[in-house]
Formats: sequence, C-alpha cells, structure tokens
Amino acid sequence: MSITKSFLRLALLGACFGALPFAATAAPKTICTITVNSPDEQAVFRRNLPPGDYRFVELVERGRKDWLRSACEQKVQCDSLIISGHFDDGDEFYTDRFDVSEYLTVLEMERASCSDSCPGVFSQLKEVYLFGCNTLKTEPRQVAGGEITRALLRAGQSPAEAAKLSALLGEKHARSNRDRMRHIFKDVPVIYGFSSKAPLGKYAGPLLEKYFQTAPAGEVGSGQVSQKLLQLFGPSSMTVTTGLRDSEMQASARVDACRFVDDRVSPTQKVDFVHQMLKRDMSEVRMFIGDLERFTSSFPLAQRLQPEIASGFNAIAGDQATRERYLTFARDADEPAIRTRMMALATKLGWLTPAQEQAEFVRMIAERMARDSVGMEEVNLACARGGDGERDPTVQPLVGGALRYAKVGPAAALACLGSAQARARVVKAVTSDDTDEITIARAYLRQRPLADASEVRAVATAIGRMPASGAQVRAIETLAQQRVSDPESLREIARLFPQAKSLQVQRAIAALLIRADHRVLGQGELSRSLKQHRLKSPDGDDVIDALIRVLQAG
Repeated sequence: MSITKSFLRLALLGACFGALPFAATAAPKTICTITVNSPDEQAVFRRNLPPGDYRFVELVERGRKDWLRSACEQKVQCDSLIISGHFDDGDEFYTDRFDVSEYLTVLEMERASCSDSCPGVFSQLKEVYLFGCNTLKTEPRQVAGGEITRALLRAGQSPAEAAKLSALLGEKHARSNRDRMRHIFKDVPVIYGFSSKAPLGKYAGPLLEKYFQTAPAGEVGSGQVSQKLLQLFGPSSMTVTTGLRDSEMQASARVDACRFVDDRVSPTQKVDFVHQMLKRDMSEVRMFIGDLERFTSSFPLAQRLQPEIASGFNAIAGDQATRERYLTFARDADEPAIRTRMMALATKLGWLTPAQEQAEFVRMIAERMARDSVGMEEVNLACARGGDGERDPTVQPLVGGALRYAKVGPAAALACLGSAQARARVVKAVTSDDTDEITIARAYLRQRPLADASEVRAVATAIGRMPASGAQVRAIETLAQQRVSDPESLREIARLFPQAKSLQVQRAIAALLIRADHRVLGQGELSRSLKQHRLKSPDGDDVIDALIRVLQAG
C-alpha cells in the first residue's frame, strides 16, 4: 500500500471519528406536553422515545392558573407539542377528572400565539398532536347569512358577484376548529388532530404503542407526516393539516383577529382599531361579531373611564354614519340570534340605549310573527332577555295578535318578555294535543316555571280531563319537570293511575310522583293502589316498581 493511500485512509478514519462527538452531543429534540386530562398518550411517547434523543417538558403546573404564561416566560423551546384533553365544544381543552382543575382555552392559546409572547412553545414547532375530539373539525362555526349577499347587492354588486363574495367571506371567516388551530400554530409543518370523535386515552395509548413498534427512528419531531400513525388512527377520525401560511386567503383574517388579543397593542390602540374596522363594509364587520363582543366586554368599568379609552369609545358612539349603516345591516340579518347579538353590541358601543335595544328585539319578534316564523329559537332568545310586558308599550300591541294566532310560539316569546296574558296561553298549551305546542310550552316552563299552586292545579285538572293518549303522556311529563309539591294537584294525578288503560300513561304518572313530594298522599294507600292497578310490564321492573319500593321504604 502506498504512503499516499495510507494517508488518505487515516484521514478518512480521522474524519469519521472526529464527527462522532458532534453526533453524540447533538441537542435532543424537546417534546412539550400539555396534559389537561389523560396522561396515557404522553406516557407512551416517553416510554418509546430514546432519552438521549428526546427530552420531555410538561408545561402544566398543577394548581397554578397561569401555567402557560409561566412556560412562555421560561422560554421553553418545543420541537413537538402533545395536548391531551377533551375538546367537544371547541372552546377549551378540559378534563373529566375530579382531582384536576386545569384547562386550556383557545382564547389563551390565540393570545399567546398572536402576541408572540411564547415563541419557544409555538413558533419553533415541527409538529403538534391534538388528542381531543373535534380538534380539527372542519364544520364552520359561523356562516355568511343571506344578509351579507343583500348588503353586497345594495352596495352595487351584481347578483353573481355578490354571491361569489359572500361565499369567499364565509370561507375566509368560517372559524372552524381546524381553522383556529391552523391560526394558532401558524407555519407549523404538521398538525395531527381529529375531525370528530377521538379515542379516550386508554384506547389511544395501545394504538400509539403499535405505532412505535414500527415507527422509523427520528420520525417524531421531524416535521414529516407519518402515514403509519394516520393509518392506525384513521378509523378514529385522525387527520392532519399544516399551520396557516402567509400566502393563504385566511392570513389577513388572522392579522385582524390577532389585533383584538395581541398584548403588544395597547387598549387605546385597540379601541381605535375597532373604530376603523366598524367603518369597513358591514358584511365583513358581521364576520367579526365574536371578536367585537369579547373586546367590548373585556374592559372593566374603571378602565373604560380612563380618558384616552373613554375618548375612543365616545368617538365610536358619536359616529352616526357608521351607526346607521350598522343598524340597517343588523335589522336585515336572517338569523334571530345574529340580529340579537348585533343589537346587544350596538348598545355596548353606545349606539343604542337599553330601552332602544329592547324595542329593536320586540320589533324583530313582530316581524317574525308577521312571517309566521316564531319558533323555539325566538322563544329561547326572548326568555334569555326577559322584560316587563305588562308595562312595555312595544309588547302590548302584539299580545292580542299572538292570542288570536293559531300557534303557541308567538305567545311563548311574548310571555318570556313579561306578558301575563301570553303566559296563560302557553300554560294552557301544556295539555294540547299538538306535539309542537307541547314542545314549546315545555321549553318555556323550563325557563319560567309554574308560578303558584293555582297554575299547577289548573294544569293537573286539565290533564285529568284528557283522553288517554300520547298527548296526555307528554303533558304529564311536562308537569313532572316542575317537581310538584301541591297536595291537591298530586291527588288529581294519582287518581288517574287506576283509570289508566295505557302502561305509558301509568309510567308517566309514576315518574311524576317519584320526583314530587309524594309524602302528602299517604304512602301506604298510594303503594296499595299502585300494586293493585298497575298494568303488567313486558320489560320487567320499571319506574312503577321503583316508586313502590320508595313508598315502602318510607
């Protein structure tokens, strides 16, 4: 072997050995975990990833409310993030454990991401694992209603262009769970989550064990999508996406949404930003209704009275041109809930007094009555609002029409607003043979229960006069929700039991009595009546047997 060849071989060996210390001392990847509920998922990652190549940091500090802020201040650098928690409603990760009180809201995540106050946790990520139901659900949380298309037509757009722009606004501002996670984890190459139900931790753990049996070394934290992981969790609705890119249509919407929560923007600057936003086309303002609601509710009274902030809000309140455009758009909203929310926001902005807001709500109910479209949604909105219908000059003119109306919905809405006459009509509907009427009456009474013994007795007496039918069962079930304690009413219902020819009626009576104060009836006598007259149950023990046992024990 020549000296030259020997020298080259030694040089190569030296290069190889010289490289070993660098490989051996390469910094391990950091796996950050946020364990709000089950620890099963992160425990599997810990067991299967080599300690020399990966280190784990749990961000949740038990008993500390600001644990995310604390992790951000410590400048933890995360390559991967694993979040474990229930996420059904799409607003927060939460737990079902009684010994744990920690949770993580989407709003807190948005604030940290938008403020760039947590660059280590959010901006360095290669991948995110969201182990919770619906974390990447694509269903829009808000849609562009018909009022947006109509507003665009009024602004001079052609029908085709208005429809196109409305669709684009809906897509841009859909705010699905998937959209929100993409906004929070901007530019992250890989985000795993679930489009619907996710497996509980005790089931997800074994699936992850299977994944690690054949997973390529170094795949976790690489920023590359794992087809094996998707294959194993695919039947459980696992899906994958990427963080939002600056080139995408939704990027500008994120910029605007971030201005509301960015801690680097002063309160005064935020008020000025809101004023400028309100001057935009109302179709776009409508899509920021949630952000605007949270913003106007975020100021304590003392802060809102500070001179610079008060000046900003006064400028909004005095902007009559914007006010008129806003109210015109709000009155045209298709969805009662959106119209109600927009009017409530107008009040917070100083564009309506509380009395004017109430008048706007009654105006909406009147318009929907005229279109025969008052249903459960309007009733629930009216009950949430309340009012003094007996003295409200905007409510009284509607009552007569509602009482003459064939349906109970308008009466229920006006009863929620405080009309005694309308309430009497709704209470009477409890014993109607119309399923829809009973449904609305039941919903109303859950929010405005029967007020006194006379109302309870009137319903109980009317039930006693009903023919045995499904309607009678529904009426008894509705009365049962009131947890009756009036002796006369309970005796009226108990007298129906021996006469009942239907097992369903008897069961409904038993269900009412077991929830009521049945002690006033004489427990021994009632128990004998039940055992003597009960119809045979083909299903074995039922609520009648349960009531008999309760009475005998008493």
